[in-house]
Amino acid sequence: MQATIRLRMSAHDAHYGGNLVDGARMLALFGDVATELLIRHDGDEGLFRAYDMVEFLAPVYAGDYIEATGEIIEIGNTSRKMIFEARKVIAPRPDISDSACDVLAEPIVVCRASGTCVVPKAKQRKVER
Repeated sequence: MQATIRLRMSAHDAHYGGNLVDGARMLALFGDVATELLIRHDGDEGLFRAYDMVEFLAPVYAGDYIEATGEIIEIGNTSRKMIFEARKVIAPRPDISDSACDVLAEPIVVCRASGTCVVPKAKQRKVER
């Protein structure tokens, strides 16, 4: 089971000089993807237990469009092991004009992670398999 969200990083997301977006923003996107996966799988939002791996691979800037995907790869009694990837799919081109952007021919992987979520047995309602 997979889920994907796409959104544009805003100036509000920029945390550092040069409009650089904090890496924690990618983890927040992964949390949203995980929540959708848990709702679809168990009928409950569940809880994110822990990340066991996070790699920040490329910078993200205000104006970038990020597509975050996740997949449940292992199912336990209450645990759901997931993998995540965030890709930059559109980037602004301030060198051309304030409103110019390019759709990237090849998305740029900006972050990968894996982690475990839990849904207490009493809250599990099997929804989609």
